[in-house]
Amino acid sequence: MMPAIFACSLACTVLFAVFAGPAIRKNPWVCYVPAVVLMAMYWAGAAGMLPQGLREIAFLLMQKGTLAMALFTVVMFVGVFPRGSKARLRLGAARAELSIAACLMICGHMVAYAASYVPRAFTVGFSNPFVVAGLLLAVVLAVLTAVLGVTSLSRVKARMAAAAWTRVQKLAYVFYGASYAHVLAMLLPSALGGGIAALQGVVVYTTVFAAYAALRIARAVADRAQRSGRA
Repeated sequence: MMPAIFACSLACTVLFAVFAGPAIRKNPWVCYVPAVVLMAMYWAGAAGMLPQGLREIAFLLMQKGTLAMALFTVVMFVGVFPRGSKARLRLGAARAELSIAACLMICGHMVAYAASYVPRAFTVGFSNPFVVAGLLLAVVLAVLTAVLGVTSLSRVKARMAAAAWTRVQKLAYVFYGASYAHVLAMLLPSALGGGIAALQGVVVYTTVFAAYAALRIARAVADRAQRSGRA
């Protein structure tokens, strides 16, 4: 079921980015408000304050960070297309806004998981390396989410020197790598124990991140060759 949910979320996100990108850029709240509403619904559902139907929808999209990861996937893959290409222009029209919406939703995921997972980890103990790795990576991701989300805001970007902003945004590569490592830390124990859903999650995210790494490296090599040819 997990691959289908992620694929559906990713397809909807791509369509949303392509057809609503210009409108989102003009009015970012079109993107931010639904993200905050979903985050609030997820928390309310976890507290037993939502009807079953709404609770299931919120959990489906938010509990595993599925919708946020779909948004981050689009944001990531914008960078694999040539500069000036139609695909990059269409998908990247609201890249910053989609990134901020994803950061908001992943924060909702982090807070909810911290409230339930951290106490459990202290009860069980930290002898399990997967638990330790998962928690440490979660802390790193929380810091990176805050930094990247805030600096993606247009007002913050406008007040920063271009070189400084570019250096900060390169932390996105660290974020992507840490996200994949966190997914492995959380899912591998169950996957190795025969959990089908966890195994599917590992396969899906490994495919996504491996494809991104290969394509992004290829794009960097092509861009460098193009610059060398002009020199």
